[in-house]
Amino acid sequence: MTASPSATAATQARPAVVRTTDYHTAGEPFRIVSEDLPAIPGDTVAERCATAIGPGGSGTAPRRGALDDVRRMLVQEPRGHAGMYGGFVVPADDDGAHFGVLFWHKDGYSTACGHGTMALGAWAVDSGRVAAPADGDAEVRIDVPSGRVTATVHRAEGHTTGITFRNVAARVAARKVPVATSVGIAEVDIAHAGACYASVAARDLGLAVTREDLPALTRAGLEIRTALASHPATWHPDGPLLSGVYGVILYEELPDTPLGAHQRNVTVFADGQIDRSPCGSGTSARLALLAEDGRLGPGEDLLHESVVGTVFTGRWKGEGVTEVTGTAYRTGEHAFSVDAHDALGAGFLL
Repeated sequence: MTASPSATAATQARPAVVRTTDYHTAGEPFRIVSEDLPAIPGDTVAERCATAIGPGGSGTAPRRGALDDVRRMLVQEPRGHAGMYGGFVVPADDDGAHFGVLFWHKDGYSTACGHGTMALGAWAVDSGRVAAPADGDAEVRIDVPSGRVTATVHRAEGHTTGITFRNVAARVAARKVPVATSVGIAEVDIAHAGACYASVAARDLGLAVTREDLPALTRAGLEIRTALASHPATWHPDGPLLSGVYGVILYEELPDTPLGAHQRNVTVFADGQIDRSPCGSGTSARLALLAEDGRLGPGEDLLHESVVGTVFTGRWKGEGVTEVTGTAYRTGEHAFSVDAHDALGAGFLL
């Protein structure tokens, strides 16, 4: 009898050594694994993502298997931490892309990751996987579970100066959905931009997007995410993989710039993780909402700050098309292993 692809993946052993290249994009980590991986069956990146999640699993509760053991090892202490993010590089859907990626975090897998796409663009050029000029731009095409995205890597004098991420189409799904939280009623806007994001003005809950308010912002974000679990606006027509609230964006308005709107946000995802960056795909969701409000026209920008003060520049191109520009820097390379006698070898989280 031939084992099913998911069963085959589940019964493989975790590799003895896992090599990674680490970047940060506007402060948010991204750990890239392009070798030493168990086989991940599937004809497309979306199918491989389903394989990684496993039958009966979900994006935030995947089934155990060799691949997920790698994820757990890399994201959990002592090799990672609860805020770690990363991706497994896999084959593209077809010859139109350079490669594919499965995004992962502490709790499982996500269908989109703008900051990760920017890091992958920088990595592809830095590693020579995609040729780039010393001066000018190189386009890195990447297949992700939500579709095909691009990272345009900007170069000057042989150095990468920035990366522009073009996302899958962004669309607004619902406005002013009332949600009860422990600090008051939130009016939530819902938009899809590779993943589903819920947006709420922090001041409506008596909060500010500051480090001091992070505990309350995190608690409110989790409450909103839980309350919207079965809301029809969180459903994506392409099925359950893209459905359900991935992140909750709590934002505050700042004075407009000559080029457009200016906001600061904190994005809460998984079971209370905080995006250190302004959130790449979340910025796409914010652009769609601002465009519908008439605050951004084609070619106008959103200056989007994170809770740690880093910045993305988002641009609404019209017809659901968004671009987000930021910076990504390499932080190191690693060869991780697990000692057979180490009682904490598989890792832990606090």
